[in-house]
Order: sequence, then C-alpha cells, then structure tokens
Amino acid sequence: MHYPKSLLGIAILALLASSCIKDHDIQNPAPGEDAATFKEVAQIDLGESGASEISAYDPTTKRLFTVNNADKALIDVLDLSAFPTVTKLQSIDESALGGVANSVAVSDGKLAIALEATNKQANGSVIVVNTSTLGQIKQIAVGALPDMVIFSPDGKYIVTANEGEPNSDYSVDPEGSVSIINVTDNYSVRTLTFGAFAGSVAQLAQEGFRIFGPKATFAQDVEPEYVAISDDSKKAFVTLQENNGVAEVDIISGTITKLHGLGTKDYSLTANGIDPSDRDNKIELGPWPVRSFYQPDGITYFTHNGLSYLITANEGDARDYSTFAEEARIGSSSVKLDPTAFPDAATLKKNENLGRLKITNTLGDTDGDGDYDILYGFGGRGFSIINAANFQLVYEPGKTLEEEVIRAGSYDDDRSDDKGVEPENVTVGMVGGKPIAFIALERANAVALYDLTNPIIPRFLKILKVGIGPEGIAFVSADKSPNKKSLLVVSNEVDGTVRFYQPD
Repeated sequence: MHYPKSLLGIAILALLASSCIKDHDIQNPAPGEDAATFKEVAQIDLGESGASEISAYDPTTKRLFTVNNADKALIDVLDLSAFPTVTKLQSIDESALGGVANSVAVSDGKLAIALEATNKQANGSVIVVNTSTLGQIKQIAVGALPDMVIFSPDGKYIVTANEGEPNSDYSVDPEGSVSIINVTDNYSVRTLTFGAFAGSVAQLAQEGFRIFGPKATFAQDVEPEYVAISDDSKKAFVTLQENNGVAEVDIISGTITKLHGLGTKDYSLTANGIDPSDRDNKIELGPWPVRSFYQPDGITYFTHNGLSYLITANEGDARDYSTFAEEARIGSSSVKLDPTAFPDAATLKKNENLGRLKITNTLGDTDGDGDYDILYGFGGRGFSIINAANFQLVYEPGKTLEEEVIRAGSYDDDRSDDKGVEPENVTVGMVGGKPIAFIALERANAVALYDLTNPIIPRFLKILKVGIGPEGIAFVSADKSPNKKSLLVVSNEVDGTVRFYQPD
C-alpha cells in the first residue's frame, strides 16, 4: 500500500476530512442516536454450526434472509415486521439447484443467492427470487464457487466474486473470476477472468501480490473473495484474499482495469506489536521480526467530502490442501532461520516467543540458501482505510484494535499463534448523523465500532460482544429499519444465531 508522504500531508487531509461526510447508502434519518450505546435487542437461534452465515434485509417486506448451510442449502426467512419480535417463516430450499449457498443480497424486491455447484470446481449460479412471493425469477450461470454476491446501489447490476478454489488434492483448479449480471438486460452475464495480468506478475510481486499455487496459471491462482461497489454503480472493488490484493472492475464496460498488491504489515514496529504465542501464559503485545500479509476478506465503500474510501477487514488466510500446505510454525525443524538475519534464532524459536506463530513456507528465503531471511505471516490483525482513487493507505490501527479487544476481555489467546482477532467483515452506516464503521472480529466474538467523521483519524467507540464466530454483518438505516431505529444484524456462523443491535 502507499502511505501519505509526510505528517503534514496527513494533517492537511485530516483537516479536510472533518468538513463533510456522506455515506453511499443512507442519509441522516435519526440524528439523536448515539452509536456508542449499541446493545443487543433481539436474537434468534437457527441451529447448529453453519446455520447463520450471511444475511440481507428487505425493507419492503421487512424480511431478513439468512444463509443456512447446517444441513443443506437453505435461505432462512425471518419476519421482522413486529421487531424486536423475530419470527422464522418457511425457508427457501435451493439444494436441488446446486451445492452450498454462500451469500445473499437484496435490492428492489429481489433476493440474489450465490450458489456453488454440487461439484465445487464447476461453475456456480445466482438464483434471483421475489422477496414477497419467494418465487424464482431467474437462475444465472456464473464462475466457479461464487463466494459473495452484491447488487449495485442503483439495482441494475448483480456482481459476484467467484473464488475458484482447487479441489482437495489440487488436481483441478478452476480460474477465479468476477461475474457481472445486467438485471435490466434480462439478466445477461459477463464473467471476467484475470489471465490478461499474467505479464505483470513480477511488478505485482513487488507490491506484495502473491501467485504461488502449484502448477497454477495466473488466472487459476487468483481467488476473488468479496466485493464493494461505488456510489455511482460504475466500479467494483474485489478482494483477492489469498493473493493479498484488490482488483478494480469497470462494471459498465465489463473489464478488470487494475490489480493492487497490498504489501505487508511490519510487526517489528512497536506500534504494530502482536502476541504471537498461545503458550506463553499471558496476553502481551510487542514487536517481533515478522512481516504479515494483510489478506483482506470483507470490504466496503463510503464517500467523504467528494473523496471515496474503502475499508478492508484484514483477516488473513493460508492455502491448506492434501498435496499443498503453506503454513509452517517458526519453531518447527523445517523452518531454519538465517543466522545473520536472526542472530537470536534459538530464542525466537521457543514456544513462548515466536515458535508457535504460523508463517508461509512459500516466501522468505531471499538468497536461495535454504533458510529464512524474512518471516511472512498471515493477516493484518486490523483493518485498513484506503483512498479508493489512488489506493493510498490513509489509516491502519496498528496494535490498537487488539488492545481494545484485550481491554474489553474478548481476546482469545488461543488464536495468538494464528491470526489474532481475525477481522472478518466490515460495513459502514450513518448513526446520529455520523458515519460508523462496524468491523466483525471472528475470533473475538465481537464487533468493533469506529466513528469515521474523520476517516484519516477514526475514533474508536466500543467493542460490542456478539455471538460465536461472526461471519456476516449488515447495517439497516433507521429510515429502512422495521422500528425506525438504526439496526445492526450480525450472523454468527459457529453458534448459529442471528443477533440484532440498536442504539439505546
């Protein structure tokens, strides 16, 4: 990522940032609300693990649609018309049309469902359903493993991130892709792949973009994860998690225009300190000689004072297949540390220090002599705010997000050796006239709230404790909410609950 060139530049941007904010989804329907007072007001248990993943709300019918893959591909339909009473209606069963449902989105009385094929490596589909009658409108073929679906703000397009993961032994590896469905043109579809960027692999690698799957072409190796769309419905931003990148897509022309490598976060800096061990009998953040790929999962878009921004939830992810696994623990015998780069190697490799931390075995031997000169980890243990026009990083919380989680008593030390709190997803909504970021922390069972009135220096508000394994997070503005109060919906994959939060 690119940083502002000077502290003066940051200060000037911060001054400009305080003057005007506009969120792309809502205006200011409830000016008296205080985001710092969000609390749980309702919940519903949809069953076992996998029963609550991603949710989307339809303001016309006051129904919430939630992906439920506990037993088969279902979309649970929840009636919020008497909210905070939540009533489960008849589910939508899509199991006969494919494999697992991965995502849902709503626009103008239409529900879009991302459905992978029964054979996960085959092309999946998007099912469009009427939110009132629950009758099917259309089934559209898209790329392999559609992992996320979203409508453009104007409702004219549906965009999917088709992850294209390989099979268990990496013998079949479909191309990752992005599908653009034109709703107004009888749901015509264009599926875009990434092969045209193969010639830029060396340049992208310098930016931290990763291409490393065994025998994979560039197009096969790219794995789209999540999508955000600009206010004007013309541009999509797609996270490429395993690749540590973001793609820009021109929706109107149907072309992938740019790829951005996201670089690494330097944990050797005190401001970026982490707790790398689950065996040290303490929770303590400190500097360690590791660089970690951001590898965002969720992404969202908002505008401020004529400037557009992206927020990424920097979860991190590693490839782990029967014939290819990139994770290695620093303390393992397979990880040999260069004595010049790491003169204290024996100490670092102890379990109470860096020994338990997981790194990638695909990078780090810069001189080809069989030992690691640099250690590369997974995930950023935080989030990034990026200027969408020039991809300049304008804010990253360093260690402060995890400090707040620790202070709230929500930090799970068992995850210290992996990716920490694992920010999974993010959304932005206007609460009391202020833009608020909601960041789901999968391994802390929590959501972090930040005031974005100044996007250059966001203000932490609170850690909101939620269900186990928050996967999906959706904000409903007060004017669209069933009881005319801002509403946060959190879908928790591990305990199978959907929980609802509103300001007090």
